[in-house]
Amino acid sequence: MASTEEAPAGDRLLIVEDDPTAAGLLARALGKHGYLVETAASVREALEVSAVGPLQAAIVDLRLDRESGLELVPPLVDRHPGIRILVLTGYASVATAVQAIKRGASDYLAKPVGVTEILEALRGGRSHALRDRPLERPSVRRLEWEYIQRVLADHEGNVSKTARTLGMQRRTLQRKLAKRPSKT
Repeated sequence: MASTEEAPAGDRLLIVEDDPTAAGLLARALGKHGYLVETAASVREALEVSAVGPLQAAIVDLRLDRESGLELVPPLVDRHPGIRILVLTGYASVATAVQAIKRGASDYLAKPVGVTEILEALRGGRSHALRDRPLERPSVRRLEWEYIQRVLADHEGNVSKTARTLGMQRRTLQRKLAKRPSKT
C-alpha cells in the first residue's frame, strides 16, 4: 500500500509546461513520490502523449508559449475519465480559475507553488490556490486584468474578437496580455 506521500503504484502523470527547466524539476520531484511522469511542451505534444495510454493526472500550465493550457483540459477529461487535472499559472485570476474548473480541471494553483501543495491537490485535497489570498480591494490594474481575462475566455482565447469587444487595438491588448497582472 502506498504511503500518503506517494502516488498509487503505476499512476501516470503528464506535465504540460513550455519551460523545460521547470518541467524537469517538477518531473523529478513528482517521480520521487511514485508517479510515472511524462512531459510535453505544447497542446499538440500533450495530446500525442495522452493518446499512448491511461493517465491518472495532469499538471497543465495555463500559458504555453502562444497557446492556452485551458484548450487541453476538455480533451484530457474526455480521453481519461476520472483524471485529476491541475492548472498552474503565474497569471492567476478568478476568471481563469472559473474557466479551468468549468472545462473540467480539478484544481487551479497560482505560481509559485510547492511540491507539497501539488501533491495535496493531486490526492484530492483542497488547494490554497485562491482561498488563502488576502482579502484586499483589488487595484484598478488588477480589475482590468481580470476583466480582460474573462472577456478573453468568453471568446475562447481569440485575441482579435476580444479586442473588438473591448474597443481596443489588437496590439494594445496583446501588450496588456504580455504583462504580468498586478498582485492586488
